[in-house]
Amino acid sequence: MRVRLDLSYDGTDFRGWAAQPSLRTVQQVVEDALATVTRLEPAPRLTCAGRTDAGVHARGQVAHVDLPDDVDVERLARRVRGILPHDVALRDASVAPEGFDARFAALERRYAYRLDDSGAPDPLTRRHVVGWRRRLDVVAMDAAAEHLVGEHDFAAFCRRREGATTIRTLLELSSRREGPVVTTTVRADAFCHSMVRALMGALVAAGEHRHPPHWAGEVLRAGARDPRVRVMPAHGLTLEEVLYPEPALLAERVRVSRRRRDED
Repeated sequence: MRVRLDLSYDGTDFRGWAAQPSLRTVQQVVEDALATVTRLEPAPRLTCAGRTDAGVHARGQVAHVDLPDDVDVERLARRVRGILPHDVALRDASVAPEGFDARFAALERRYAYRLDDSGAPDPLTRRHVVGWRRRLDVVAMDAAAEHLVGEHDFAAFCRRREGATTIRTLLELSSRREGPVVTTTVRADAFCHSMVRALMGALVAAGEHRHPPHWAGEVLRAGARDPRVRVMPAHGLTLEEVLYPEPALLAERVRVSRRRRDED
């Protein structure tokens, strides 16, 4: 059976999600806990909705794991929670509906990026809010965002990977201020490597009035990494939520997601 795991973690002391030899990663920590509880050989392997980079946090990460049908999922969850370290939480574990795939069945991922531009950031939030010395104009940031929302080739904001497309559909890119903290919500069908933090670099450039809002669109259309676009610090970024379709539509969503976005 396929089991869905809903996870939260503080990414500060992890080298990202994906398992890497001799490095502490979220995937490895959770897989080790599953292996200890189930005693399966080979050890269970996780597939997640979105691989977060080193230092990035998650409140709503989703993963799946395939286990024998006789596993008691409730008991499994209790035992895994007793093993996991303090910076990872298993929020829920459930038998997934037929056709579920944590990665390919996802409709969208929602991230939040947080900045404190007060000049005296709260030390209690320093792990997930970036302290920023210059005042940010949220109206200018939103004006820049208007040039980026939609389906585009985001090569200018991604680290290229061999054989991978950089075409994505950016559903939302909006900022709001709550006192000293500016929170930017970023929603897309999927993201490529470092995309959110590079998008934030373009918004911050507009928010500081270093570049006019339309400059973000010029960078996008250029189709190549621009050294003037700062890739923002990882710790300000949190994966907040992953959305999936109704169970009857899961298989079709997986089929569509697996198709390369640029095959047309």
